[in-house]
Amino acid sequence: MTHPLVPQVIEIATPVADELGLEIVGAVFHTNQRPPVLRIDIRNKEQDTGLNDCERMSRALEASLDAADIIPDAYVLEISSPGISTQLTTDREFVSFKGFPVVVSTSPPYDGQQDWVGQLIRRDETKVYLNQKGRAVEIPRSQITRVQLDERPNSK
Repeated sequence: MTHPLVPQVIEIATPVADELGLEIVGAVFHTNQRPPVLRIDIRNKEQDTGLNDCERMSRALEASLDAADIIPDAYVLEISSPGISTQLTTDREFVSFKGFPVVVSTSPPYDGQQDWVGQLIRRDETKVYLNQKGRAVEIPRSQITRVQLDERPNSK
């Protein structure tokens, strides 16, 4: 469950990130830790996200969050890069991982199958296309619940 402050934090963080050529890809407020940890994942829009990007974002966002005064108690601000997520969601990820082995999960099962394994060809507005040993498979996006990289050994 998302902490109620996360949408406000994202609202404050998004223009800060935009100004630095970064984008917000996620935010979590871990209130079960003392002090609580506000973790924000960023991605550089132009190149691989580096430590310098995290430092720049941390400094800029810290000032904006302090000015907004929405977090009443002491907390730790943690800025990081999500790295390679195993789940594909954005158009950019579908382009970047073209040719990679993926598992496509569907609900209800599509064509009698719930999990489809193959190499990612592409995604368009209505379907995800996989290569299964030379055969193209088209899976309707309306039935897809998840597309993730297939990280099992020998899946390549």
